[in-house]
Amino acid sequence: MYQESQFLAAKDLLAQLIACPSMSKEEQGTAQILMDFFMAQNIPTNRLGNNVWATNLHFDASKPTILLNSHHDTVKANASWTFDPFKATEQEGKLIGLGSNDAGASLVCLIATFVSFYTVENLDFNLVLAATAEEEISGTGGIEALLKSEDLPRIDFAIVGEPTDCAMAIAEKGLMVVDAKVKGIAGHAARNEGVNAIYLALEDIQHIQNHSFAKVSGLLGPVKTTVTVINAGKQHNVVPDTCDYVIDCRVNECYSLEEVLAELKTIVQAELTPRSMRLNSSRMEEIHPIVQAAKALGISLFGSPTLSDQALLPIPSVKIGPGHSGRSHTADEYIFLDELKQGIQTYQNLLTTLSI
Repeated sequence: MYQESQFLAAKDLLAQLIACPSMSKEEQGTAQILMDFFMAQNIPTNRLGNNVWATNLHFDASKPTILLNSHHDTVKANASWTFDPFKATEQEGKLIGLGSNDAGASLVCLIATFVSFYTVENLDFNLVLAATAEEEISGTGGIEALLKSEDLPRIDFAIVGEPTDCAMAIAEKGLMVVDAKVKGIAGHAARNEGVNAIYLALEDIQHIQNHSFAKVSGLLGPVKTTVTVINAGKQHNVVPDTCDYVIDCRVNECYSLEEVLAELKTIVQAELTPRSMRLNSSRMEEIHPIVQAAKALGISLFGSPTLSDQALLPIPSVKIGPGHSGRSHTADEYIFLDELKQGIQTYQNLLTTLSI
């Protein structure tokens, strides 16, 4: 099914997306580029905010529906870029540009795959292609908003495009960021008075560092809690009466976010306030047809410690795509052109091999 023309079209579309700044919540330009692309392919397309989606031509509501999803927003370019981040520069077998690896390559490969299946009759399944916004900030205007749309068909499971070296993540850690506040008693630093909130916070931090959650995932390992920010005090001669710190919690599929929060409350003195309880862990059972298709193709399976839109999907999902996760958010981000070809072939092979 793979054709060189599909690669060339994907490469051209990726170059257009790179050239249009599309930081989270500012994806209007790339959304229009995607709309124009589908219009040129004579594929009716829908738009909700900066989310763009389409269904295969012979959509049959009696069949299961697969969501092909990736995002078209990017982070901001950092100061270390030596190339123009908004120009697709081809050099030494690479395409360099902001969002090329994360996740432009996955997106255009999914689009190429969708287009190649668009007119196929008698498929065992339906396809919904969704290019979504605000992934980099886990915003409410991205995939979460789209899934609430009454116009979107019922989805049975999803393939989420992210750079995984075309291995398949069948599990992904969830994220909970917790604001902690410890209360002491103010006093003069020259006298033995007051209760220093920094010292109380240090006790908490030691407990967090030493604490182990009992349930360990075979794919995702243990729950990981890390104190990443601390703030206290206003002047040198006052014993601080409050100390704030932040806990980054990476949660495996053995626990809900609520369970991790409840356990943390038993080991610290601080008042704990989670910023969000939306970003859940996920896991796809290995007996699922999409995982079986991956096994049949010799695609390796793993558990991912990094967050994606999987965390906001209330349906089974896997994460797979061209490119390497370690290049994401780095200066002079790039995708190998051969990886674009590999991405298209991998997605097409998965859907061709899939038996539902």
